[in-house]
Amino acid sequence: MLNKEVETMIKTDGIGWNFDNSYAQLPNEFYAETLPEPSSSPELVILNYPLAASLGLNERALEGEDGLAVFAGNKIPEGAQPIAQAYAGHQFGHFTMLGDGRAVLLGEQITPSGKRVDIQLKGSGRTPFSRGGDGRAALGPMLREFIISEAMHALRIPTTRSLSVVVTGDPVHREETLEGAVMTRIAASHLRVGTFQYAAARQVIADLRALADYAIERHYPEVSGDANRYESLLQKVIDRQASLIAKWQLAGFIHGVMNTDNMTISGETIDYGPCAFMDAYDPATVFSSIDRQGRYAYGNQPGIAEWNLARFAETLIPLLHDDQEEGIKIAEQVLSGFGKLYHSYWLSGMRSKLGLFNEEEQDVKLARDLLQLMKTNHADYTNTFRALTNDRLEELPMCKTSGFDEWLERYQDRLSRQSQSDEECKQLMRDNNPAVIPRNHRVEEAMDAAIEGDFSVMERLLEVLADPYAYTAEQAEYTAPSTSTTPYQTFCGT
Repeated sequence: MLNKEVETMIKTDGIGWNFDNSYAQLPNEFYAETLPEPSSSPELVILNYPLAASLGLNERALEGEDGLAVFAGNKIPEGAQPIAQAYAGHQFGHFTMLGDGRAVLLGEQITPSGKRVDIQLKGSGRTPFSRGGDGRAALGPMLREFIISEAMHALRIPTTRSLSVVVTGDPVHREETLEGAVMTRIAASHLRVGTFQYAAARQVIADLRALADYAIERHYPEVSGDANRYESLLQKVIDRQASLIAKWQLAGFIHGVMNTDNMTISGETIDYGPCAFMDAYDPATVFSSIDRQGRYAYGNQPGIAEWNLARFAETLIPLLHDDQEEGIKIAEQVLSGFGKLYHSYWLSGMRSKLGLFNEEEQDVKLARDLLQLMKTNHADYTNTFRALTNDRLEELPMCKTSGFDEWLERYQDRLSRQSQSDEECKQLMRDNNPAVIPRNHRVEEAMDAAIEGDFSVMERLLEVLADPYAYTAEQAEYTAPSTSTTPYQTFCGT
């Protein structure tokens, strides 16, 4: 039940909130009742109108006093039950107990279509899991998450989304004093591999089982009647993550901090900290300032995903079989399928990027040879596929190399061995090769302008990114990579 202080804050606002709180029905150890810290003088700086409408919310009412009060943590909407979730995680390979240190889950919105999604305030102040942090967030990182998560959604990559960002009127002290902000995040759920690690570390099997049953009910109800539903849960999560990571790789996305607490059970991308999109193709690309060893480099992401999933499988061993050794065998057998699943998703996506409808054994070599040429010639990843799609090969510096000529001849020969027309092939490529991505320098440009009070640059960028496969003239100026010779770095923004 809600404590007395929370109860007195609840107001009816008519915005369209339709809360349920199923996560709070789990054992108390999985969360702590927590109120967001109020903001002194909040101001709404951006609202995601299409997302609000899909949630069944009155977009105009959200702009008003009551909507702003909820986004700022100053008012708890009717039906909400604010909590901070407990979880653990391997951070750069090291296990630690964690939790929502600067986020509060208001509850779960039931949408008009019957979908259940989490409504979470990020940067809303200290919680019992803050571990000495202030629980706040600066405006820049919250805008980064807004831009990148919306771009990912438009690229058809499963992702959490951002409903709003407000400035709080309260300073945030890092290496310098920054403007504070709160972002409202929407997610299928915030169940993480780390949530299961937390349950397993406590060694209370009944609680672990309750969590697993909850995950099945919420995300994979189709397996609830299976003979070993926990094995099926493991299979489902592995499949979702194999598909997700393949989509990352195909788009050139680098998450930057693939800790186990940043991997969801639902298969959504979550926690956009030091993330970025790759310009010149190189599997060793790292942007994160804290990833000095390249653990989470672009080329390592599939292997790290498999490592994280092994940690998830370990948590389920007590549920997979009463005999531990048998449970381990089941976990290992299911986990062994990740590589094949990932490769299948990646190769299918790469065939689409190359306009290939049928399957031939040499397709893998064709794709990998192109990637090797791109690496050798420092070719831009997105623009290489864009030029292939548009038949604008003269835009590629590497088109003048003998290695590319040989590859192109093999590629054209491969295209000739399928029945689809050239236009059908080009349409498949247009549907799978974005004309634009959130280029790092464009994201920084938008954030810098917004911090100075000019949100028009960000709004224009979001418009361009909203339909990345449109191939419009308006998108052309956003296709160029940065001309800076300074290596790009990203930061966690905590």
